[in-house]
Amino acid sequence: MAYRYDDDLEFLQAINSVDLADLVYCLTHAKDGEVRFTEELTTSDSYKLHHPDHSQYWELIAAEIQCFGANSFATMLRGGKGVEYKEVLTDVCDKMKVNYSKDSSVEKIENNLLMKILTDALEKMSPEELKELAEATGVKNTSGITAEAMVGVFQAVFRAGGFKSYQLTLIIVNAIMKALIGRGLSFAGNAALTRTMAILTGPIGWVITGLWTAIDIAGPAYRVTIPAVIQVAVLRQKYLYEKQAEEVEFS
Repeated sequence: MAYRYDDDLEFLQAINSVDLADLVYCLTHAKDGEVRFTEELTTSDSYKLHHPDHSQYWELIAAEIQCFGANSFATMLRGGKGVEYKEVLTDVCDKMKVNYSKDSSVEKIENNLLMKILTDALEKMSPEELKELAEATGVKNTSGITAEAMVGVFQAVFRAGGFKSYQLTLIIVNAIMKALIGRGLSFAGNAALTRTMAILTGPIGWVITGLWTAIDIAGPAYRVTIPAVIQVAVLRQKYLYEKQAEEVEFS
């Protein structure tokens, strides 16, 4: 397993070890808590020497994502190197029937992926749940609110970027991770997000459970690449938000 330079994963070197912990866990552990048979990260010398200081071996973490997203035989022919992250991401999007443009940035494609899951979840919510969600997210007129209207609200949040976009990513990813690996994000403990998280956890869980049944048939690699890509998405949003906040502070 070897890291191939990947502009879309280079930001991981700026992520601290605590924030990398969830990504490392989903790469190395299945939902039942057992270590994955196919992972190579925990067998590396760097991991054994520095764990749990994940930032010391961020390139190996990135390489693990690249290799899980690649064909094993092709990886061997490439000297143990996998495929670039964008290929892993678009492969996940194809499997999950996400609409995206291949010319878009990975950030935009990641947002499309999260919006697809969120949209499917909203469509499963009752009128009462939609109204409660609308109130929790600050929508002023919640009378007769529809799933389509809430999709529009969340799309606008993603387009605007900044803190609200980061918050929304946290909420969605936290619910997805609970369904995928049995635990939420370790850094998503903001009390202000708790109510919205609670409302969305059930519907997003139903969507993911249905998806997981299909993935069982499709192949085991997706059980790693789907949660890994979603973890990378939230880490990217956290990185971009903190970078933006830092630039404002020092401007």
